[in-house]
Amino acid sequence: MRKILHADCDCFYAAVEMRDDPSLANTPLAIGGSAERRGVIATCNYPARQFGVHSAMPTARALRLCPELKLLPPDFNKYRDVSQQIQAIFHELTPLVEPLSLDEAYLDVTEVTRFRGSATWMARWLKDEALARTGIVISVGVAPNKFLAKIASDWDKPDGLFVIPPTEMESFITDLPVRKLHGVGPATANKLDTLGIASCADLRAQPMDKLLDQFGKFGRRLHELAHGIDDRPVNVSRERKSVSVENTYDRDLPHLSDCHEALEPLIEKLHDRIARHGDPAIAKQFVKVRFDDFSSTTQETGARGIIDARFHELLESAWRRGERPVRLLGVGVRLVPEQEQRQLGLFDADESTTH
Repeated sequence: MRKILHADCDCFYAAVEMRDDPSLANTPLAIGGSAERRGVIATCNYPARQFGVHSAMPTARALRLCPELKLLPPDFNKYRDVSQQIQAIFHELTPLVEPLSLDEAYLDVTEVTRFRGSATWMARWLKDEALARTGIVISVGVAPNKFLAKIASDWDKPDGLFVIPPTEMESFITDLPVRKLHGVGPATANKLDTLGIASCADLRAQPMDKLLDQFGKFGRRLHELAHGIDDRPVNVSRERKSVSVENTYDRDLPHLSDCHEALEPLIEKLHDRIARHGDPAIAKQFVKVRFDDFSSTTQETGARGIIDARFHELLESAWRRGERPVRLLGVGVRLVPEQEQRQLGLFDADESTTH
């Protein structure tokens, strides 16, 4: 059975700013874009959370909830440097590290013999070293798989260390609220609630056919998670699946014609970004639209390469779904999986040798 750690820095961007300016420690603090530029909150500290402020919230709303909120613009270069220091500590423990973002990662410590092989002691060492070397507090979850380790890291925040040993997996999962399951957002949670499913024990009692009927393919995943099944390995080399660019506008784009005009610089920027990634093989291209009521829609189509005019066709189709002012536009491509690219390369090589 695996030993998996999920390490998660507590309110990372805000934590870095509080470390560099200790006077901010007890002040409601948020990192994000300005209300005037219709920004959103990237993260906030715990004093701010007491007012109901949270990440992804529009800055204007955050300031209404907490008028004394101290707002700072993000300094991603600084955050990236601190993240690299913390990631280096992870790699001192094991080479099997899967970064999820600047502030969290999975570690597979199954074969680590240090600390007498105790994953709990390893987690304590990570916390102590991160704090001593970077001044940043991390919460760590310890469990036999990624799904439970991620839940565990959030269980006792801030400054948490929560362990789910194999002997306690069954009782922990049985009592676990379904809202804690990965992938269960507000809509799915409400649907589960209407079906009388509040805990994983309730979920286990549901026939697979019913879950598939109600939730499609995700019904099978719900069944697996309710039984604690998660065989995903820690993936050291994360494969890029898409390349995209987007922009939130200071003023809503009132008409479809305005959106078409705004799309051109985004397409140009996307071409530059794809070139920097080595012109990877493209499977689809897509357009994302967020309207002034915060509803979003994405329209995509298969593509062997980028056709600029097709972005405009996709935009028109997506815009028709709301037909209202637009606050955000995005364009992007989904990439051919690396395995398929290798298979295509082999096929091409075989073809060339037969002529």
